[in-house]
Amino acid sequence: MQSSPLRVIVAKPGLDGHDRGAKVVARALRDAGVEVIYTGLHQTPAQIVATAVQEDAHGIGLSVLSGAHMTAFAEVIKLLRHEDAEDIVVFGGGIIPADDVENLLEEGVAALFTPGTSMASVVDWVKKNVGASKELAGT
Repeated sequence: MQSSPLRVIVAKPGLDGHDRGAKVVARALRDAGVEVIYTGLHQTPAQIVATAVQEDAHGIGLSVLSGAHMTAFAEVIKLLRHEDAEDIVVFGGGIIPADDVENLLEEGVAALFTPGTSMASVVDWVKKNVGASKELAGT
């Protein structure tokens, strides 16, 4: 059994200024008992990863609507590897073309949610898939 509450970072990387979706997801997760740290707008991948490591997060949820999804997700995953924090599950959503979704999943993003996904689906997925690797590692 997980000893600490499930902790997730919700972040908006880059110059994208639209954060309504990120806030809706953050609130849905919070209402479901997940501890959520929302980092706000205009975060760099380095800031996001530093926050996740500092907060001992189980997952990072990125919201990307700017078209920079390929670079933002890739950089976060690269930095997590550099920090020896690959047990932090990366997931996210936004307006992401189907071909890019496939590529991102192959590069290590655990799940991507596109417009129209229900909050219940996101919450269920997070509760089932985020935190398991840290729980198994005993952290």
